[in-house]
Amino acid sequence: MIQVFTGDGKGKTTAAIGQALRAAGHGWHVLIIQFMKGDPSYGELTALKKLRGITVVQSGLPTFVEKGNPSVEDVRLAQAGMDRAEQAIRDAQHRMILLDEINVAVDYGLVPLDRVLKLMHGCPPGIELVLTGRYAKAEVIEAADLVSEIREVKHPYQKGIVGREGIDH
Repeated sequence: MIQVFTGDGKGKTTAAIGQALRAAGHGWHVLIIQFMKGDPSYGELTALKKLRGITVVQSGLPTFVEKGNPSVEDVRLAQAGMDRAEQAIRDAQHRMILLDEINVAVDYGLVPLDRVLKLMHGCPPGIELVLTGRYAKAEVIEAADLVSEIREVKHPYQKGIVGREGIDH
């Protein structure tokens, strides 16, 4: 099946990594490709490195991407992430492939929507494909089997509280 976690609320990546942990707990090999994320200090990366069966690939710079003006390197890294995802689908060595922040990468113009849709439509039944990020396109939602929208109701940022280690990064 194909799962999508989208919306403006906090917790999309966290929910998807929960799916990856569940799958790994049942002996599945999981590939996580993080688009637009290149900072190796995320807490989940430190924890995931300690687990068997989960491979994480960062396909982005450790800096923010400027919407409408991505760097050449931002685009190159995102395309490399898609190359890796397509190869993983062909190799069929992972039962779950998680494309973290792919919806944002599409919205920012780093990855063409057509390429993501082709990957979704070509995903064989034995692979669980999970896509995360705000701004999921209608076509992505239509092609998915399960879509969860995480909506922000209240967030500490509204009170000026910055991201906290162990909670937000």
